[in-house]
Amino acid sequence: MSNDKKIPFKPTFNLTQDVEKKLRNFKYKILVLSGKGGVGKTFISSMLSLALAEKARTVAILDADIHGSSIPSILGLHGTRHYADEEGNILPVEGPLGVKVVAVNLMLDSPDLPVVWRGPLVSRAILDLLSKVKWGSGDYLIVDLPPGTGDAIITITQSIPSITGAIIVTAPNMLSETIVSKAINFAAKNNIRLLGIVENLSYYKCPHCGRISQVLGKSTGEQLAGKFGTRLLAKIPIDPSINDAIDQGVPYILAYKDGEAAKAIRSLADELISIVES
Repeated sequence: MSNDKKIPFKPTFNLTQDVEKKLRNFKYKILVLSGKGGVGKTFISSMLSLALAEKARTVAILDADIHGSSIPSILGLHGTRHYADEEGNILPVEGPLGVKVVAVNLMLDSPDLPVVWRGPLVSRAILDLLSKVKWGSGDYLIVDLPPGTGDAIITITQSIPSITGAIIVTAPNMLSETIVSKAINFAAKNNIRLLGIVENLSYYKCPHCGRISQVLGKSTGEQLAGKFGTRLLAKIPIDPSINDAIDQGVPYILAYKDGEAAKAIRSLADELISIVES
């Protein structure tokens, strides 16, 4: 197999059955959504994929946020790029712990280039990512969805066969609660099982005195979980080391194994495994 052929990303329309054929060999297909940006959904998706891999699960992750693709940066995949096999299938990039990564940013000449596409073209691009990639098989496919409930998310939810369920990411403030409620209702209207809620940026624990402060405001995770009759899967604390890891180009939970957020993310992986594999 030759890996010296660089693949420009040229979206074309593909039939849903092509997607089904490519993704049928994943046991569990998990959507991660929030309804709004700025709550750390992509960070949760990326670190959850690594935490699952640490637990001897084979994992792939799709960065479906076409306009704001950032999973490659969070996973430290600088300078990597997608290639193709002899049949023209796009090959995932192998990330840390063997996690397969697929992202538009890994198809651009430079990660700084903007993706200036309207809604219909974005939807076609997502179908390309789902149907042209040589996914192979695995335990988990994690799909990091873009903010909102627009064309891109509708395309994904209608194209991926046998979705296991959705994880909703929120933050501790009333605005997040209101908008995230829309994402939860979106999942319900599309018959997607709600696996639970993750409250990111939930609190800050002082490393010196152990005092816990709710820097961004009162927790709303329990309130949302109670309102919609679901689980609060995890509260992920604020950890300045997260920014340090991203700036250094290394995955946070691997570089800071004993960090408070790293521990919470591993507990989140345990919860997910317990729910979907039982």
